[in-house]
Amino acid sequence: MTGDTKELMTPMMQKVVANFGEMGSRWGINRTVGQIYALLVLSDVPLNADQIGEALCISRSNVSMGLKELGSWQLLSTVHYPGDRKDYFNAPEDIWQIARTLVAERRKREIDPTLSVLRDALMQTPQDERDVYAQKRIHQMHDLMEQLTQVSEEFNQLSTEQLTRLLKLGAGLGKVLDFKGKLTGKS
Repeated sequence: MTGDTKELMTPMMQKVVANFGEMGSRWGINRTVGQIYALLVLSDVPLNADQIGEALCISRSNVSMGLKELGSWQLLSTVHYPGDRKDYFNAPEDIWQIARTLVAERRKREIDPTLSVLRDALMQTPQDERDVYAQKRIHQMHDLMEQLTQVSEEFNQLSTEQLTRLLKLGAGLGKVLDFKGKLTGKS
């Protein structure tokens, strides 16, 4: 590993890293974890915990906790250099792979448990009219979440190139659906 720690971040990188820290709380992670990940994503070389701590002016223990959390999300990999006992960390090169991993991990942590609760509620016998109405709404939520889960699974099967082309369609996708509706008589 070469390079002075003070050279790890340019002013542009510092601005993005700071923003990821601020946005972290909105994304359900703490500021430090957001900053660590932004630094790893933007760095052109793997970094060790000491370099991360120095670049972000955070304690070694905060770096270790942040790296552990990022590891539990499957968002980083560890690199070893011959003759160096330190662990170095980096983020996947493919931004789409990061997005795929985040979707899969969020599903596992948030969507799957919610679907389980909704399924349990649908298995219960309604006790009164309020339960009948509630179950109807629960059924709608369940169906929507299942459909979104299926779509996300299909997206995860697409290559990065396919996903890029799909997103470039943008509003054109709505036009295709409208055209199909006209052809089938389901507008």
